[in-house]
Amino acid sequence: MSIPVPPGLRAAAAQFDRPDALSFIRGARAPKGKRRAAVLILLSGGADAYEVVLVEKRADLRSHAGQIGFPGGGFEPGDLTPVAAALREANEEVGIEPGSVEVLGSLPDAHIPRSGFDVTSVVGWWTRPATLEVVDTGELTAVHQVPVARLLDPANRSTWVHPGGFRGPAFTLDDLYVWGFTAYLLDGLFDLLEWTQPWDADRVTEIPPRFLSERL
Repeated sequence: MSIPVPPGLRAAAAQFDRPDALSFIRGARAPKGKRRAAVLILLSGGADAYEVVLVEKRADLRSHAGQIGFPGGGFEPGDLTPVAAALREANEEVGIEPGSVEVLGSLPDAHIPRSGFDVTSVVGWWTRPATLEVVDTGELTAVHQVPVARLLDPANRSTWVHPGGFRGPAFTLDDLYVWGFTAYLLDGLFDLLEWTQPWDADRVTEIPPRFLSERL
């Protein structure tokens, strides 16, 4: 059975592509003509039981080792749009069927200096959610279907401070530490959807040392 998009979520999606939709992107506006990539922010559930799909990179990768992110990656020659790239990557990485995703919209593009990619974040609703498993075992070690309520819980929120002086929002879920671009996207999306609960931005958590071998 197909699960329809909750009316409130569909209404909120109308503001996703506003140029000022995500404040952190104002300093990371995507320049044209660079390498392109897309990620899929996939929501499912409903009411008080929303979930979002996160993937965990392998710890032995040369880039992004062990990081938590969204399914996604660079454009391939057949990808004519960011939506096509995001859906293809999600299918190849964790088996999400493209036909089970209703695209709600895309967030403003952001340039990621560390990778050189201009990233489009596609927001989708999973009409036929299922238990996922890693398909691309060369890239990923795990896939997590995370309750949004846990991400919104103020007890799981904090601020990371990088030795280089950068800082941003973090989410801690048991052994998972979500920071950097992924955490910025979650933080901004929750604000857009008016889901954010008051949390203590002065509470600082340490970035796991294994993540500090790479620049932001």
